[in-house]
Amino acid sequence: MTDKYVVIQELHEKEKFSIVLLCEIGKIQRSSYYKWLNRTPSENEKLNEQILEEIKNLYAKVDGIYGYRRITMNLNRTLSKPINHKRVYRLMGIAGIHSVIRRKGKKYKPSTPQHMVENILNREFNADEPNEKWLTDVTEMKYGASQKAYLSAILDLYDGSIVSYMLGNFNNNPLVFKTFDLALEVNPGAKPLFHSDRGFQYTSRAFKRKIDKAEMVQSMSRVGRCIDNGPMEAFWGTLKSEKYYLNKYSTFEELKQDIEEYIRFYNHERLQKRLNGLSPLEYRAKAA
Repeated sequence: MTDKYVVIQELHEKEKFSIVLLCEIGKIQRSSYYKWLNRTPSENEKLNEQILEEIKNLYAKVDGIYGYRRITMNLNRTLSKPINHKRVYRLMGIAGIHSVIRRKGKKYKPSTPQHMVENILNREFNADEPNEKWLTDVTEMKYGASQKAYLSAILDLYDGSIVSYMLGNFNNNPLVFKTFDLALEVNPGAKPLFHSDRGFQYTSRAFKRKIDKAEMVQSMSRVGRCIDNGPMEAFWGTLKSEKYYLNKYSTFEELKQDIEEYIRFYNHERLQKRLNGLSPLEYRAKAA
């Protein structure tokens, strides 16, 4: 019953709906509502108000991309008393707060490979230490009327962090090669298992030479099996649903700025349950 009262109060104060109408819809007596309204709030109700205010502030800060689970993890870092995700879910429902997400699938484009290797990774997506297993891929984005941009990234399976990335106007070898070179600059001497799909960049002889020079072992997904590169695909979905799909971009520079800001946020601030409530780089720092 308390939830009904809270909803009536919210709709009346924010949307200016009639108390009479709201009580009729909720099938409660007006006298009961006013009695509740004029009561002395309990300590539990005061705490709920505090939690809801924190939820609203965090929700606004991240542009609505967090659901109740991730909001709970963040709140448990700042509030003095731990709260349950069910409580956060209920309060968000009362306030009409929901995560804003939208996902799109990826189309597979076949290519004629110059060099192929087996799927050595074989969906073993766990890693015991940093730089043990890297995944990579390229995804397409659009801006302006019909212009296309391409984002190449490398992900470390240990903590899910983005090791390196490049955004360009062309889906070509230089885009992928620069991403690879940058990853080695940041992690000199790293020799991870390097997994990708069978895109033309990764199956080229030139990329094979780069892999050999870095003394890495190369692994490739099977044809048309995007699940073989599942965590990389999951990152694309997260980035697009939490940032790209929520905005319209007129220029390449606008898109680039948002991508850079999101990846920085993802690596440093976006808490993950599988990482014990830490961000990827916080989790990585503990390993170091």
